[in-house]
Amino acid sequence: MANRELADIFSEIADLLEITGQDPFRVNSYRRAARSIDDLSDDVADLVAADRLKGIPGVGKGTAEKITQYVTSGQVDLHQELLGSVPEGLPALLAIPGMGPKKVQAVWKQLGVENVGDLKAAIESGRLAELSGFGAKTAEKLLAGIEFLGRSAGRTPLGVAWSVAEALAEALRAAAKVDRVEIAGSVRRGRETVGDVDLLCESTRGAEVVEAFTQLPLVKAVQAAGKTKGSVRVATPEGGELQVDLRVVSTESFGAAWQYFTGSKEHNVRLRELAVKKKWKLNEYGLFDGDTMLAGAKEVDIYRKLGLPFIEPELREDRGEFERAGELPKLLCLDDMRGDLHMHTTASDGRNTLEAMAAAAKGRGYAYIAICDHSHSSAIANGLSAERLEAQIEAIRAFNAKKRGIIVLAGTECDVLSDGRLDWPDELLVACDYVVASLHSAMGQDRKSVTRRTIQAMENPYVTVIGHPTGRLLGKREAMDLDIDAVIQAAVQTHTALEINASWQRLDLKDTHVRQAVEAGAMLAINTDAHSTEQLGMMQYGVQTARRGWATKASVLNAQTLAGLKKCIARKREG
Repeated sequence: MANRELADIFSEIADLLEITGQDPFRVNSYRRAARSIDDLSDDVADLVAADRLKGIPGVGKGTAEKITQYVTSGQVDLHQELLGSVPEGLPALLAIPGMGPKKVQAVWKQLGVENVGDLKAAIESGRLAELSGFGAKTAEKLLAGIEFLGRSAGRTPLGVAWSVAEALAEALRAAAKVDRVEIAGSVRRGRETVGDVDLLCESTRGAEVVEAFTQLPLVKAVQAAGKTKGSVRVATPEGGELQVDLRVVSTESFGAAWQYFTGSKEHNVRLRELAVKKKWKLNEYGLFDGDTMLAGAKEVDIYRKLGLPFIEPELREDRGEFERAGELPKLLCLDDMRGDLHMHTTASDGRNTLEAMAAAAKGRGYAYIAICDHSHSSAIANGLSAERLEAQIEAIRAFNAKKRGIIVLAGTECDVLSDGRLDWPDELLVACDYVVASLHSAMGQDRKSVTRRTIQAMENPYVTVIGHPTGRLLGKREAMDLDIDAVIQAAVQTHTALEINASWQRLDLKDTHVRQAVEAGAMLAINTDAHSTEQLGMMQYGVQTARRGWATKASVLNAQTLAGLKKCIARKREG
């Protein structure tokens, strides 16, 4: 669907209108329209064809005309006019954390800043700190934001890369005579961001397969095409580009190649060292003793011949998997997940009803879910009032009474306020079955403050889980300056679970923090934070992150039975 691209255009129109000093009412109208378009379940092109645009909240006659213009021409004239009215590099400033339209307008109009380079120069010269509304502290944060963007450039989030890899693999299976196509590389290892995608194909028709690969509809540009290797660039749903490399190998070498193109450089070096010690040779074609192939068709045989158990893809980072080869844990898997304990409905900022979310979760084989709509301080997310929360709890009780084949826990995502207080009083929290406490504001506070707020929330007996604990957004916002050691210690002491937010924009906790938590004995909860039924599918990214952190079924709250889950919640509430 074109909805996401059109929503982005409308959002940028709003930003550009604000930067150029247009009427705030007009600015907000485009923001409302952008959000409505992004929330649509129908394609805007279908709505235009059916003349149904008038029913979209926030879409009036003028915005409807622009939607139609986009559907018919691929662009919006107002958007192009606004882009032409400002310096070419100016909109890029909005990607810097902390740089909203008003700040962009100020540095442009008052300092002559026209791009990221200009802004960096203004910061380093001290001119920005002297500008009204900024100051030295803001300048320091903006410089850190510029450096952060530089570090994250060229990386694609796992969720985006995985969807591209799956789509290409499926298309290749249909377009060419292949025996097998598998995803390899850092995508298979579940890294939170990736530089490119690796696909591996088993076939004896290398040149034909590569040719079919380079001609797939998703391919934007062909970089290389040979008899067994091909490299292309494809467009991502988020508007970027991603390099995808294909290698075609024989059946007898497929396992060796899959291992070689999956493991990190460091992991593969360690494996080759083990082979050398035995006077063998290991490469992408197999494990050899002279000219004799010892293993190659299956990955497991490569590891077994080298005296190792099979090492799961997510562990292939040289982070202790060799030293602890004899005691590798049985990692959590997607089939172990019995429920999803953080999702939103139309009661706050979700796109689907309680009934729809429950039905979709049941379809995934879940035994239970928790509905955790926002608390009232999250006004931008249509947070519930106390009365609306009480009504939702009653609705959930009524739903469960009808025995729909899945249990819904009445929950809330309760904001942790800037002073550490919770958004709801205890008398409301105790009425909930399950509570997620999250920091959504004042995330720029110092290390001591954000850590204190998080621990203070955990000390409340009714808080079950800390949601997306570090608050990061991949490639957009750095994590809070949180004392993760102190938070994990407090989680263990208070019997509070820490969330692995499976949304591909977050993956928070990250893998290394997950491992710290697992080794400390803290409980985890892997949740999608889904705002629609489709987003329930993001659970796989959270599970991969948990596996990278060596998590087992025993350390994950929602891998337990409903009785086990309730026991964990009761233990916390009873102190």
